[in-house]
Amino acid sequence: MNVTTSSIRRAFALPVLLLACAAAHAAPVIAVKAAHMVDVRSGALVDNAVVLISGERITAAGANLAIPQGADIIDLGNKTLLPGLIDTHTHITGNPEDAGYSIVAISIPRMALAGARNALTTLRAGFTSIRDVGADGYADIALRDAINNGDVPGPRIAASGPPLGITGGHCDDTMHAPQYKATSLGVADGVDEALKVTRRNIKYGADVIKICATGGVLSFGDDPRTSQYTLEELKAIIGDAHRLGRKAAAHAHGGDGIKLSVLAGIDSIEHGSYIDDEGIKLMKEHKTYLVPTLYLGDWLIENAEAIKLPQPLLDKAKVVLPLARVNIGRAIKAGVPIAFGTDAAVYPHGLNAREFAVLVKLGMTPIQAIRTATLNASDLLGWTDKVGTIEAGKFADLIAVDGEPLKDVKVLERVQWVMKGGAVVK
Repeated sequence: MNVTTSSIRRAFALPVLLLACAAAHAAPVIAVKAAHMVDVRSGALVDNAVVLISGERITAAGANLAIPQGADIIDLGNKTLLPGLIDTHTHITGNPEDAGYSIVAISIPRMALAGARNALTTLRAGFTSIRDVGADGYADIALRDAINNGDVPGPRIAASGPPLGITGGHCDDTMHAPQYKATSLGVADGVDEALKVTRRNIKYGADVIKICATGGVLSFGDDPRTSQYTLEELKAIIGDAHRLGRKAAAHAHGGDGIKLSVLAGIDSIEHGSYIDDEGIKLMKEHKTYLVPTLYLGDWLIENAEAIKLPQPLLDKAKVVLPLARVNIGRAIKAGVPIAFGTDAAVYPHGLNAREFAVLVKLGMTPIQAIRTATLNASDLLGWTDKVGTIEAGKFADLIAVDGEPLKDVKVLERVQWVMKGGAVVK
């Protein structure tokens, strides 16, 4: 077989040409430069920081990295870079004026549209990922999918859909008269009903199963100190969620609800206002995350009149919320794992970062508080391979602030620059 020089040249030229075309169409390398970068693992401040990004992902990060020729450079000057923040307890489709289950109901489509507005506000505040733990009509799931599809801007969302609760409990929020025969979509009594609703939520796209294990503050006729699901019911819900590849979160203020949820295998306790020594011990043993939502205690009481909060709910808030700080302060000092959460919707979206200062006031160092919204939060979501640190392989979710967050966490309330997935959004 004769092989000519020209045929050899042609054989080599085609793959080289294809590679050149692919390179021409590849996303340009982005280099983000800043005076400082917080390494949330070590707690150290990295000077002369450079983060290299290709497409949606970080390819390298560190001090004084060489910047490839032709890279697009974003120079943030004297600012400090951090990973995009994560809020593991939001209600993205709700707003403060909804507190107390207003008799004038909002339609599900209207809630979803309000959620789109709130999602952008949350993203621009530096929270590039959230876990939404309760929305009527699967509105949070629809919003998540719209964001993922590029229809609207917003953070990455792990969504729960309608939370599970007992008839007349904290998450049965319709407040309609009996003749209307209406209950909330997530209401489930007994093991069989609870399993059906759990599976239905997963069918319609839930990433996490939210359970109302105790009474609440912003609900009529119940007591935050009392449990609302039995251990048998909780084991059924949580067991099925885990078997089907989802995590589970329990709204739980009172001691019995906390203990029963932990014993049933819950992944996180939301609020934990009345947590006691036994609850602390169990949560440490089971390595269960506590998601305190503390700043809302300041905002809600100060703004109760403006949002027309019903008096019975305000009366409960004035008792429960100050006690929560005392009890959760003890849990923090005892070493219960903490993930960052705010209950945004009880107060305006975009103020999420005000939670950091409360955590520091209760005994955390600034880096410990920052870890709750980065390392710990990503672990709770099961997203440690995606977000939570500035490292190669992670999504290029970054924020930048003026000042020194390792000395003053309040600078996180004033995020100047936000990138999600390699795209600058603020």
